[in-house]
Amino acid sequence: MAGRQLRGKPAARRKLGDMITRRRLLFTAGSGVLGVALLGSCSEKPENAAPAPSSSSSSSGGTGGWQRVNLSFVSAYLLIRGNEAAVVDLGTAGSADAIGSALTAAGSGWGEVKHVILTHNHGDHAGGLAGVEPQVNAVFYAGVADVAGIKAAKSPVGLKDGDEVFGLQIIGTPGHTAGHISVFDPSTGTLVAGDALRTTDGLAGADPQYTADPGQAALSVRKLSALPVTTILPGHGDPLTTGAAEALKKLAATP
Repeated sequence: MAGRQLRGKPAARRKLGDMITRRRLLFTAGSGVLGVALLGSCSEKPENAAPAPSSSSSSSGGTGGWQRVNLSFVSAYLLIRGNEAAVVDLGTAGSADAIGSALTAAGSGWGEVKHVILTHNHGDHAGGLAGVEPQVNAVFYAGVADVAGIKAAKSPVGLKDGDEVFGLQIIGTPGHTAGHISVFDPSTGTLVAGDALRTTDGLAGADPQYTADPGQAALSVRKLSALPVTTILPGHGDPLTTGAAEALKKLAATP
């Protein structure tokens, strides 16, 4: 979903509060432990939404696996392995504190973050960059075609299909934006899909109203369906932890 400037209304904020639920999952994916904290769930972008989680409601343990930071209508994801961490996507502006709290609760911190991967240049995924940059000694990455659209103190390193970062495979998934990328962890079968996939109302591809090239986005879904996926971590919606491969293949086959 592209970042948009919307004027908030009290009713919309009350609706968001009513929609948020708190629950926690811990499950195994492949050879690693995948801890996912479901801190709240909102099916679409609320008006004037702000990052929701705090350190007291962050992700489950620093077990070396993937963890979700739910920022009300969009998610960031952490991968902690040993004394090193990676972050995929940074939410909207002002999300740095929530992500930092999740890192701390997972037994890590900004000092351990060495890789920050942005799936694309929309403001709800890259907007937190300004708050994160001063806190880390990390390499920032984005898809080659999206780099120019990301405002940063130092231009991110451009990634293309087939590149590897921190043992993670970079999958070129253009369509939502020209340089959209997804991140696949072959050790666990975990796919961090950015906006190439969403689960706000069942598994679906990129939201057409915010997608530059829907036809190309559909081709990217077919490309992802060929991966040995066990878990899908979308930019919007809850993680899909069971039947992910089957659901993805079914989606790819839909006209």
